[in-house]
Amino acid sequence: MRVYGLDFTSAPGPGKPLTVAVCALDGDTLRLERLQRLAGLEGFESLLDSPGPWILGADFPFGQPRRLVGALGWPDSWEGYVARVAEMGKQRYEETLRAYIQQRPKGDKLHRRAGDVRAGAISPMKLDYVPVGKMFFEGAVRLLRSSVCVEPCHPTRDGRVVVEAYPALVARWALEGRRGYKEPKDARARALRREARAEILRRITGPGLRQAYGIALRLKPGDHDQALEDDRGDLLDSMLCAVQAARAWTRRGAGYGLPPDCDPLEGHIADPATG
Repeated sequence: MRVYGLDFTSAPGPGKPLTVAVCALDGDTLRLERLQRLAGLEGFESLLDSPGPWILGADFPFGQPRRLVGALGWPDSWEGYVARVAEMGKQRYEETLRAYIQQRPKGDKLHRRAGDVRAGAISPMKLDYVPVGKMFFEGAVRLLRSSVCVEPCHPTRDGRVVVEAYPALVARWALEGRRGYKEPKDARARALRREARAEILRRITGPGLRQAYGIALRLKPGDHDQALEDDRGDLLDSMLCAVQAARAWTRRGAGYGLPPDCDPLEGHIADPATG
């Protein structure tokens, strides 16, 4: 089975491309075949259009909180409100979110989905610093325009399946807690975060991954070294997304491992830690 892990950004370019881990799942062994960089969002569209079957774990929020959707009077379905957002366009969508956030009381400005709370993730409404709200716009609109199966938001019989990934969950398992492993601020932090990436790589290629995730990951030495030396952590994150996607595929007969009560309007992060 072809497995992709995608580290996403809302404004990809030469300095910050989309990063894809292209893998093959044979039984319970996930082999990384290559690491691929996509300079623009058209590369994401091409990936979605590529022939299946495959499963993709993509690192961006597929949905918005039900509280926000209801408060703004958006349609009460994932397909409906993502289509509404697409019609609004990027500028009006962002203006709408900023206006809503501004009028909310302090401490209740950025709502989170049930999956965000379980995973310890930030709100998909956030537009600044870590602009996952912008990632939602660029990613979810393209998912809707494609004909892929989006679990659990837009399930279809298509052999191309996309699940929401959150690499921090696998990283926390590997590091046994929350430690930074990317984007260092100074030389000391760079050394510590390189050590953290080394630990993550050691754990995800060791026997513990099979016990926790039911799969074994195999890397070529060159790919291991690239991920180790990538201060941004994008290459490593794409691998972690692929691990989550592979785990979801092995649990496809049980709803891809998603909780039975997850809300299709909001979406949910595919990971056993949140399932």
